Amino acid sequence: MVYRESEGMIAVPGGRVWYRAAGCDAPGVPLLLVHGGPGAPHDYLENLTSLADERPVFFYDQLGCGRSDRPDDPSLWRVERFVAELAEVRRALGLSRVNLLGQSWGAMLAVEYLLSGALGVERLMLCAPLLSSPLWIADQRALLRNMPPKVREAVAAAEANGNFDVSSYQDAMTAYYQRHMCRLNPWPDCLQRTFAGFGMQAYLTMWGPSEFTCTGSLQTADLSPRLPELRVPTFLTCGRYDEATPTTVERFCRLIPGARMEIIEEASHIHNLEQPEEYLSIVRKFLAANV
Repeated sequence: MVYRESEGMIAVPGGRVWYRAAGCDAPGVPLLLVHGGPGAPHDYLENLTSLADERPVFFYDQLGCGRSDRPDDPSLWRVERFVAELAEVRRALGLSRVNLLGQSWGAMLAVEYLLSGALGVERLMLCAPLLSSPLWIADQRALLRNMPPKVREAVAAAEANGNFDVSSYQDAMTAYYQRHMCRLNPWPDCLQRTFAGFGMQAYLTMWGPSEFTCTGSLQTADLSPRLPELRVPTFLTCGRYDEATPTTVERFCRLIPGARMEIIEEASHIHNLEQPEEYLSIVRKFLAANV
């Protein structure tokens, strides 16, 4: 199907961000996608374009990655600035009514935005959500214990001496990501484009050298105590082998009033690509209540 599309740049605090809209003429309440990272541009989410037969679907690359401006200024990589950026993107696009879908770090950003007092968000999807860095870090440590000894030893050595550029650590990252980030082999082109357009300055400043080594400003970020404040219909998803583990996502689900969740089998962190038909069906059904 061919959808009417548009794209452009939006001025936000610190620079300009790129956006794309698909299904501009579709009748449903628009869906705004908030990608992960920080610094992982939207490309890996592009199969959600298929939802544009029912509603406009908006993608944007957060500042510092993908097609957006890349200012060399570590002071920009703060949660508060990303919240202001999301608010400005929504305002510029005229989305008075909107559904939000946040993936990984994008889930934390979407929840922070709602907790800032944002109005007019009708439904919230949190996919493979990072909502508590302490829980995330603990989960990655547990998952690492199940990796082969060579992987564990490489990670321990790099973390001990602070040298994360060595090939042994990079190989350990690859092995871990193939098990817990995306289990497809080879990785789809859209995911490879995400990594090609990655914003490393934002990622290193806020998170660290890898998913399982957190040294950045998000180390202590924890939205768990505030999740009961959410008052919009919410649905959570994770993969069976996800970095966002089923146990932790179930914990988040219990904290959000009325929330529901689904674990997607044979999938991990990027489950929208690993099990696309099942994932897109879940999203469609959840959003159908306010088409």
